[in-house]
Amino acid sequence: MNRARLLHFNAALGPLDYKVPAGMRVEPGSIVVAPLGPRQIIGIVWEEERLPSDSVPDHKLRALIEVLPVPPLRAELRRLIEWTADYYCARIASVARMVLASGGALRGPSTMVEYRLSGNEPERMTPQRAVALDALQGEQATIRELAELASVSEGVLRGLVNQGVLEPVEVDIDRPYIKPDPDFAQPDLSADQQRVADRFIEAVQAEKFAPFLLDGVTGSGKTETYFEPLAAALRMGRQVLVLLPEIALTEAFLRRFEDRFGTPPVVWHSSLKSTERRRAWRAISSGEAKVVVGARSALFLPFARLGLLVVDEAHEVSFKQDDGVRYNARDVAVMRGHFEGVPVILASATPALESLQMAESGIYERLELPSRFGGATMPDVGIINLTEEKPERGRWLAPRLVEQLKQRLERGEQSLLFLNRRGYAPLTLCRHCGFRFQCPNCSAWLVEHRLSNRLSCHHCGHETTPPPNCPECGEPDCLVACGPGVERIADEVAEIMPEARVALVTSDTLNSPEKAAAFVRQAEDRMIDVIVGTQLVTKGFHFPELTLVGVVDADLGLEGGDLRAAERTYQQMAQVAGRAGRGTKPGEVLIQTRHPEAPVIAALAAGDRDAFYAAETDARRDAGAPPFGRWAAIIVSSEDEAEAKEAARAIGGTRPSLPDVMILGPAPAPMSLLRGRYRYRLLINARRSAQVQNIIRDWLGTLDFPQGVRVAIDIDPYSFV
Repeated sequence: MNRARLLHFNAALGPLDYKVPAGMRVEPGSIVVAPLGPRQIIGIVWEEERLPSDSVPDHKLRALIEVLPVPPLRAELRRLIEWTADYYCARIASVARMVLASGGALRGPSTMVEYRLSGNEPERMTPQRAVALDALQGEQATIRELAELASVSEGVLRGLVNQGVLEPVEVDIDRPYIKPDPDFAQPDLSADQQRVADRFIEAVQAEKFAPFLLDGVTGSGKTETYFEPLAAALRMGRQVLVLLPEIALTEAFLRRFEDRFGTPPVVWHSSLKSTERRRAWRAISSGEAKVVVGARSALFLPFARLGLLVVDEAHEVSFKQDDGVRYNARDVAVMRGHFEGVPVILASATPALESLQMAESGIYERLELPSRFGGATMPDVGIINLTEEKPERGRWLAPRLVEQLKQRLERGEQSLLFLNRRGYAPLTLCRHCGFRFQCPNCSAWLVEHRLSNRLSCHHCGHETTPPPNCPECGEPDCLVACGPGVERIADEVAEIMPEARVALVTSDTLNSPEKAAAFVRQAEDRMIDVIVGTQLVTKGFHFPELTLVGVVDADLGLEGGDLRAAERTYQQMAQVAGRAGRGTKPGEVLIQTRHPEAPVIAALAAGDRDAFYAAETDARRDAGAPPFGRWAAIIVSSEDEAEAKEAARAIGGTRPSLPDVMILGPAPAPMSLLRGRYRYRLLINARRSAQVQNIIRDWLGTLDFPQGVRVAIDIDPYSFV
């Protein structure tokens, strides 16, 4: 080809055409460097017929500069990029940018310099240097990454380099990974597991697209079951991608993987160092990395020969991205399997209603694991009606739950208390004048974190130190914490049972895979008696000695007007209940609620998942909600409230009138101020037959907005904040 159409990342320009110099070979998918004015840009060569643009005469074309030394993006991945951009109403360049997530990987093999402590002491010790020396024990990374780890400036660390306190280490970035051995340790599967694994293996060997719903109760051994088709893919020389919803789950999964295959898989998540991302990206694109375990962004990695795709805990809300390209990794994974022609396994103990409906209609093949592995039984579930069994004044745990905690402690067994609310208290106010601490950037209260002595916004990250006096009336010692967070529950446990060893498990305390691994080791070594945690503890963990789960506030998830609130609450409660009784000892779950008659609570108490899903299905069908209808949201925001309101009115005033589409709004978003931007929302509810994306594109395409206004489109929204 003597000319090439380029998909690039300059949002102000459309696709650009370039001349291919003599002797340069490019093809669709090639990643190239091209001139743009005085600068150089990176782009991807695309098929002209799939990326329309105004035609430019050959004599006006500038020449490409070079082809980067990485394999071209395969056609299957290019089709996925196109589909994702089209379905989620996103810029195709924004989706393609996720594929090139490691800019350093686009250059050839190389080494780079990292730094580590040498053991020498600085000539003069300063507070910042002391902080750095403490924080960087055992760490090795670039100066920038070390500065982030130690929370000091790069200048502080460069001074330590000059004094020989930090020493340089040359790192071979592209060193190969050890390949997992599919026959390293043969598992002992139950009859049900073997039946399901055999079907998966058959699908992998067929090398065709086949979507599966692996529906197994908690503790049924779903992971061990899908390890077998994974092993089959390895024997065939294919690559495998396993998506996990949380970084905190990664370390526990890696250990189970290593026990089965003799070496850890390649990992991909946001906490990787730049050198690790570069090494992984290049090994994946060359086919050398055989098994990748990662967060949702791993879905867009350039696999050379994908053979199997697994989405574990496929019901999890964290697979939905709520900014940038607002995609759902669960659904995009199925589409990647379709384009690649490989099986996709969606594994969950509490599948999303959409997934169950796809199985019901025969689009997905549903395979069930109805019982726990090794003879373990499901826990008994009891309800504590807080209107009748009230906690003591100033406490949040009912007497029956406290008594069960004490009994478990006496027997040397472990307990788990679940409350999906970080921090010590969700609201701090002045008892004298009623002043409440609110975030200056968001319409949200500041949450007290007593362990770190800060008031924090969980939406934008704003932090401040609690003042000694009320900012409004100046009264001293008048600030009161209202409501419980997990820190407050942990304090209550410590007061009730001072001899108990309590672990606090939240995204604040388990914010790296290493910390998650340390927690798992402590729990398994029986160094923890009571775990107090948020939604992080509801998934993936297996502690045989954990026999009691207490849900502190089961009603919390039902508040706030979320259209999927009942389903989410059921999934969360069922998942956390599934942590109990996974070993030889029976488990018990106690759920504290003020609404024991709520369908979610009743279904949990009766252990009747099917009845809950049937009722929820009927409600969704009557409301025309997914999976029986379509939802989409339009979110308008600006730093100027009047500007945002006017833009939202302009959108609402030009809404199309269609028989199969209902458009609600505009109205202020529940979180009307977020990160300093005022927000308005419109909600679209349409029949399945409606071409929602085309309707939105045609509708908004006729409008112009001020520069300060952002208009975001969210197809299949999960957050209604």
